Amino acid sequence: MYTPILATLGYVLSDDGTQTLLVHRNGRENDAHFGKYNGLGGKMEPGESIYDCICREIKEEAGIICEQVILRGTINWTGFGPDGEDWFGFIYRIDRFSGTPYRENDEGRLLWHDIDRLLELPMWEGDRHFLPLIFDDNPNIFHGYMPYENNRPLSWHYVR
Repeated sequence: MYTPILATLGYVLSDDGTQTLLVHRNGRENDAHFGKYNGLGGKMEPGESIYDCICREIKEEAGIICEQVILRGTINWTGFGPDGEDWFGFIYRIDRFSGTPYRENDEGRLLWHDIDRLLELPMWEGDRHFLPLIFDDNPNIFHGYMPYENNRPLSWHYVR
């Protein structure tokens, strides 16, 4: 039986649309994401929609209120995580928000990064495949599959 962990992953855009807010996961040494740069997000809770989940996670992790949230895609990550869990992620771009982002949270420092230089950062190898799809001009939602084994993606394919 397939029962994935449902989660969100969000990329907050700067006012001029050239940067995105990432967390540098250096806050906890036992973190499976330690040292990597990630978007913001997390697991869906009972009693909330997936939209409510991304808005709650962005508020908790960055201290800002989502005002314009765009679903850019979904990804089925099988075998991901320290225990090889299956994750199903809803990938969002937050085009408008209110408030001032935190400088850090329990997971690490929050920093703005140029979108055209994201692939230079230390991140999950698989993120390099889907990040361009989040920020491109194609209005269609992508739906991807990326199986993992031993913390590495085995393949990647998607449709729009």
